[in-house]
Amino acid sequence: MQKFKMMSDSGEKSGDPGIAVAEETKLQQPKMYKILLHNDDYTSMEFVIHVLMKFFNKTYDEAHGIMLKVHHEGQGLCGIFTFEVAESKTAKVNRYSRGKGHPLKTSFEACD
Repeated sequence: MQKFKMMSDSGEKSGDPGIAVAEETKLQQPKMYKILLHNDDYTSMEFVIHVLMKFFNKTYDEAHGIMLKVHHEGQGLCGIFTFEVAESKTAKVNRYSRGKGHPLKTSFEACD
């Protein structure tokens, strides 16, 4: 992003219209959030793989690996996103899972 300063023809800063000089400004990277998938005793492994492929664009092998991590360790990382994307994806997955009769839960938290 650029800011513009108005300069007079002599190069001094003034209130008069003159030449616009661009100044570089630094953009901050947005804070990132990780989406976690949580284990439960009822959701099938096949459904977990399906969700990872459908909502997180994982390949079958990637989804299978995450599913095993969720199964063995209690949770697995689905991806890292900006706040708005993480919030939206989490809500969509939770709503979709409930609609299909599964208690599968996702959550998101700030990255360290």
